[in-house]
Amino acid sequence: MKYHNHQEIPEYWIVDYLGLGGTPYIGNPKQPTISIYDLINGEYQVNQFRENETIVSPTFPELTLTANQIFQAGM
Repeated sequence: MKYHNHQEIPEYWIVDYLGLGGTPYIGNPKQPTISIYDLINGEYQVNQFRENETIVSPTFPELTLTANQIFQAGM
């Protein structure tokens, strides 16, 4: 018998704090971007946040940080 393990991750984040990603992924002009992918009806939908935009996450509904606050946390 063949077994296949398929895990569906409900949400994942990509934090491109240097704005190095390809323009299809972070836009043009390139700039630091947080991309949050949510699994909806079996497909991932992306929301992107930059600069002073407040992060919106179904996994962390009480989160009140902006993209810049996250970028600056590692400095």
